[in-house]
Amino acid sequence: MAKIYYDSDTDVDILKNNVIAIIGYGNQGRAQALNMRDSGLKNIIIGNIKDEYWQTAKEDGFEVYLIEEACKKGDIIFVLVPDEVAPEIYKEKIEPYLKEGNVLNFASGYNITYKFIQPSNYVDVVMVAPRMIGKGVRELYLGGKGVPSFIAVKQDASGKAKDIALAIAKAIGSTKKSVIEVTFKDETFLDLMSEHVTWPLIISVLTEVYNFEIKMGHPEEAVLMELYGSKEPAIMMEEIADIGLFKQLPLHSHTSQYGQLTRYEIIDKDYIRKFAKEQYRDLENGRFAREWRIEQDNGLPVFKKLIDKAFNCNISQAETKLKQRLK
Repeated sequence: MAKIYYDSDTDVDILKNNVIAIIGYGNQGRAQALNMRDSGLKNIIIGNIKDEYWQTAKEDGFEVYLIEEACKKGDIIFVLVPDEVAPEIYKEKIEPYLKEGNVLNFASGYNITYKFIQPSNYVDVVMVAPRMIGKGVRELYLGGKGVPSFIAVKQDASGKAKDIALAIAKAIGSTKKSVIEVTFKDETFLDLMSEHVTWPLIISVLTEVYNFEIKMGHPEEAVLMELYGSKEPAIMMEEIADIGLFKQLPLHSHTSQYGQLTRYEIIDKDYIRKFAKEQYRDLENGRFAREWRIEQDNGLPVFKKLIDKAFNCNISQAETKLKQRLK
């Protein structure tokens, strides 16, 4: 069973004598920096390029430096830039300034798992990965709830890497909820499987049901409202998280429960199993990582084409029209 940690298992004071350098003041960077400061940590600096995030960090009251300078000053370095640019930034602006005893903290296992970033053996390499977008990390902290995180230790040069990771998790508010110990590979593969299997299947179900019901002559506004426009599925997902996937069923009518359970039993799940197995294989053999690296190097032509297609498809156009008509 996975180890799970809570507030009583760690102490933020472990970090108080360290300079924490947040590299990248985007959604996660800002949320985590503000949460740590509110948790009593004072030695927090920001490393960023001179863009709007630089200005936001200054307005939030942090000392802001170019990435290289922040890395020179930092003891614990949070690598919170996007996965696709992290290897280049690490190689050029972080690695040259690392010292023995430094800690590298990632919020994603991707670049370590696929060895796009290979830290020197004299630094600790840990991961504190909130299971929530940055906005939620901040809002849940302010609400006194906290957001669950994964933690992992890839490299323990100091012998204290796990203690540091747990203290970071507490400082951003995660131990109020729960912190689950995993590996970098666990985080990478589970995250990617959600993105490659779970959500593509859900999106496919929604678009195919939408297209079918429109074909059957039902009003597109009503179809969209029933599928997700009312936000009923969002509330159901909250109940699933709080109560359980099947245990939330009593919140529905008997007609609904009977329909869901009987049709769940007869759906052919062989395709889903096959699809999941194929996608997992592509993660294990590195095919997706190579594909995505090539796509980035070529200027994202496929990505841009797919985004344009998705944003201009019939269901996206119908959403726009519905939003214009709703109060």
